[in-house]
Amino acid sequence: MTDGQRIETLEFKVAHLERALQELSDVLYRQQRELDGVLELNRRLRRQIEEIETRTADATAVEIPPHY
Repeated sequence: MTDGQRIETLEFKVAHLERALQELSDVLYRQQRELDGVLELNRRLRRQIEEIETRTADATAVEIPPHY
């Protein structure tokens, strides 16, 4: 294999590695955005649960009969 062929092979491999790296970077970015969205949804749901729990502590709250 000549030096020129070796360099061409290396350039080919580097180009593929750069493409793979960019694809992985894009996937990581998308996953981070999805994770941020899920974490925000989790925070909102936790707040809603806390609000519901504080409302049920009221004396006027409807209680479920014991036979349920």
